[in-house]
Amino acid sequence: MVAKSSGPTLEKRIGCIKFTIFCLNAIIWIVGCAMFGLSIWMRFEPMFEEWVEFLNMYEFYIGIYLLIATSVLVMAIAFIGCAAALMEHIMTLYVHVGLQAFSFICCLTGAAVILDYSTYDSKIQPIIERSMYSLISNSHHETASFILRVIQETVGCCGADGPRDYTQMRKPLPTECRDTVTGNAFHHGCVEELSWFLEARSGWLAGMAMALCMLHVIIAVLSLTLVQAIKKEDESISPYVKR
Repeated sequence: MVAKSSGPTLEKRIGCIKFTIFCLNAIIWIVGCAMFGLSIWMRFEPMFEEWVEFLNMYEFYIGIYLLIATSVLVMAIAFIGCAAALMEHIMTLYVHVGLQAFSFICCLTGAAVILDYSTYDSKIQPIIERSMYSLISNSHHETASFILRVIQETVGCCGADGPRDYTQMRKPLPTECRDTVTGNAFHHGCVEELSWFLEARSGWLAGMAMALCMLHVIIAVLSLTLVQAIKKEDESISPYVKR
């Protein structure tokens, strides 16, 4: 009687775990698609690509490339996870857990790299600062003057660290360094403003990557729980099969 009553209960638990894994994999696939689309947009958006070229901050793309590759991996793993759960194949489930762990590492690495090259007080700031000082010192050339005008007008900033950069380098303060309404010079430098600009956009990507990390952990635990439940079900059936 105990074996008969525990059988349907165990079967219901297995069905519930399978359904949960299937739903979570569907969510992971959707988040992976969103992360892939946002990464591609940030990599090939014309204005953004132009600024990266102007300021020689190609290091910013390292994290984006990692997250593009990771998002493709995540979408593939989601399909494998659904198939593994539906088939109830123990070896496939173990492989799925390993893939979840690998994807977790990739997502965490991608988020760490993109934040390390896009946030305030990150490694991107010295790169922007160096490029801005180079542009200011060469502002008498048409190309450098054009780049400075585009950046300072679009972002609403002045110099690398502020208007003093021009006076210290004995350069005239350009009109694009001033507010068109008040006529006052912009207080913040382009290093700070561009860091905040990058942080606002890369934060979404990093957030998606961290959300995927959390989902990977949950699915890995559920997959291992499903393996144990399947083994327990096989053990409960085997005595009756022998008879």
